[in-house]
Amino acid sequence: MSPAVLNGNSHSTNGHAVKKPHLDGFGTRAIHVGSEPSTETGAVIPAISLSTTYKQDGIGRHKGFEYSRSGNPNRNALEATLASVEAGGADALAFSSGSATTATVLQSLGPNSHIISVNDVYGGTFRYMSRVASENQGLETTFVDLEKADDKTILAAFRPNTKLIWIETPTNPTLRLIDIPRIVSLARSTPSSPLVLVDNTFLSPFYQSPLLQGADIVMHSLTKYVNGHSDVVMGALILPAHHAALIEKLRFLQNAIGAVPSAYDCWLAQRGVKTLHLRMKAHGANALAVARALKRSPHVEAVIYPGLASHPLNDLAYRSLAPHARKYVDEYVKQHPEADGFPYGGMISFRIRGGAQEAERFLTATRLFTLAESLGGVESLAELPAQMTHGSIPEAERAKLGITDNLIRLSVGIEEVEDLVADVEQALEVAVGATPAA
Repeated sequence: MSPAVLNGNSHSTNGHAVKKPHLDGFGTRAIHVGSEPSTETGAVIPAISLSTTYKQDGIGRHKGFEYSRSGNPNRNALEATLASVEAGGADALAFSSGSATTATVLQSLGPNSHIISVNDVYGGTFRYMSRVASENQGLETTFVDLEKADDKTILAAFRPNTKLIWIETPTNPTLRLIDIPRIVSLARSTPSSPLVLVDNTFLSPFYQSPLLQGADIVMHSLTKYVNGHSDVVMGALILPAHHAALIEKLRFLQNAIGAVPSAYDCWLAQRGVKTLHLRMKAHGANALAVARALKRSPHVEAVIYPGLASHPLNDLAYRSLAPHARKYVDEYVKQHPEADGFPYGGMISFRIRGGAQEAERFLTATRLFTLAESLGGVESLAELPAQMTHGSIPEAERAKLGITDNLIRLSVGIEEVEDLVADVEQALEVAVGATPAA
């Protein structure tokens, strides 16, 4: 029997007691699905299969593997794990990077297609849409503020050849929140009825389950929270069972394009998934504490963390929680009535008083927050999006999106929370509180 389903409570049918199936929780699935003990050796951790090719007992007669680009035991195992932990998922496809994942999805749309994307999209995604796909396949993208635009404005962006809506929520780096069911409903109401894709990288499968909210495809940069240890570059797509034809098409492209991850990277990412539920709880609790410290600092203009009770879309943030995350959050709030909010992932953006000079002083004064791109690792990171991750977006567009020179993005790690708060407070004092030397 699959470790995802075990026998549990009983109920009565026609006078006979029938055991009701027990569905394993998030953490249990993350540890067991795809990591079944080896039937050959009994090993509880999958071996790393580095072979590029596999023996055939006759032409076309093999044990499920022919060539490692087309299929690898470690990649298959990771994909099974991802499909299990992303609630509502039936199949997953792993890629060599988040950018390769983006490229494959957009190539699957064919030539001269149109898509609608949230305007505050990751810089690398914006670059691929506007400078690669537009030139190589005639893709046209309409960027829309899917958080604040009314239904009429969003519907006006649809065309007969609109094939996809690209959502990030929260967005990178301004943490805008998008109501996924609302966008899905609008998409279904149009003649083109495009697919809805949600980049779920920032919240991970622990905090948010877009497929349960009606999305057709979920994307992850596995580099970030899913792997969680800053030692793997990978991406993935997860789809529900009713998209069997689309899954088949994407798997064909995965093999034909060949942007597949190595066996070792798959092994590392699967190891990371096993502690995802524990890490995300720590990331969220730490981020909430750091956000509260930033909020009370006189050296900060604004704090953007949807988990804060004062955030204007705090209610939407709560409604967007995955069922297992809501259970954790409810218990956390009950135990921490002083929290002034709830854990909602590990990402915070804030505006430091001043401009680029103060921001750089802060970023070079932190001791535990390392100045670096990326996010989602166990260690805390900090960066200036306007000059780093989102530098590829034209300056005028950045200004419209609010990606200013004083906007700092934090990826809050799982260190001791008191140390992280102290580090942020002292760096703010250095950057803004102290009078700069003449």
